[in-house]
Amino acid sequence: MQPEAMALHMGLDLPDFDKIGYYGADYGTMKPYHRIGSLLFLSGHVAQIGTQITHKGRLGQDLTTEQGYAAARQTGLNVLGGIRQAVGSLDKVKSIVRTLNFVVCTPEYEDVHKVSSGMSDLFVEVFGREIGLGGRATIGIMALANGVCFETWATVEIAD
Repeated sequence: MQPEAMALHMGLDLPDFDKIGYYGADYGTMKPYHRIGSLLFLSGHVAQIGTQITHKGRLGQDLTTEQGYAAARQTGLNVLGGIRQAVGSLDKVKSIVRTLNFVVCTPEYEDVHKVSSGMSDLFVEVFGREIGLGGRATIGIMALANGVCFETWATVEIAD
């Protein structure tokens, strides 16, 4: 099944950033994406629906690993919306090259990798393992804008 059909079959609610605008502009001066040849570089995406942040707080203090996983999954939905905004269809994705993930957490919290799996698992569900599973790094940090607990940067290979 093609990724667009899979997303529809899964009932995913992907944002239409062409209609509602990329929410990242509210965080400062930036553009939502940049494409060089077959590589698409997406600006930061977070766990947000419209103007509503879905998961605020710090892992290991305010949020559980399960809540962090859900935040990462919501962020993944926004990444999929960002891909659509940039290239028009999820079917044009050749591979998720890599993501760089930031998890707001206490110094003692060591499960940042489990949080990021919320997004990685979504990509595998939509694109399949061959296309959807890319390289990944996850870093525990002290703060992100507006209290979000998870942010990602993504690099995606696009078919010409």
